[in-house]
Amino acid sequence: MIVHVAFEVTDLARSARFYDAIFTSLGARRMFETGGAIAYGRDREQFWIVARGRRPAPSYGHVALAAAGRAAVNGAHAAGLEHGGSDDGAPGPRPQYGTSYYAGYLLDPDGLRVELVAGAR
Repeated sequence: MIVHVAFEVTDLARSARFYDAIFTSLGARRMFETGGAIAYGRDREQFWIVARGRRPAPSYGHVALAAAGRAAVNGAHAAGLEHGGSDDGAPGPRPQYGTSYYAGYLLDPDGLRVELVAGAR
């Protein structure tokens, strides 16, 4: 259903360090790069960060990224914190979303919310 998601960022290199860390932890990689955009995915470009001189708007919503399990959520959350992100909800069970739902939340360097999730339906 979704072809791709793109976030506008203020500093492409700074944001790339953050997203390189969490996507590597989740088994994805950079698949495309130009001076103004970087795309990540496993078999195709699905998540983009782009620098166009527009300011991002924190709290507009979030993107949820699939993790292979709880250890992957924990690892990606830690990697994001080490690379310029901030905690917006420690990894843990989220029974309100389902019995096997496990997630952690980060804010990227521009304050955009990223959810790392295992056990989603």
